[in-house]
Amino acid sequence: MMKWIGMFSAACTGMMLAVLFILWAFNDFEALGVGGHGLVALILGVVVTTGLGIGLMALVFHSDRSDHDEVVGH
Repeated sequence: MMKWIGMFSAACTGMMLAVLFILWAFNDFEALGVGGHGLVALILGVVVTTGLGIGLMALVFHSDRSDHDEVVGH
């Protein structure tokens, strides 16, 4: 079960990085109007926030499928 969570997280992270790479390749993020440090902070913020969301959702699905919630409820 944990292998599925790792593969799901890696796939989502890969897709997110691919979208960021495509955006960078087409317009070099010039439309954002931020400097290098701001751009790094923006990208890290998006990656960390998305990773946290993916991890929490994976834990919710794992908890539901493993019936840990039912054991605690009874």
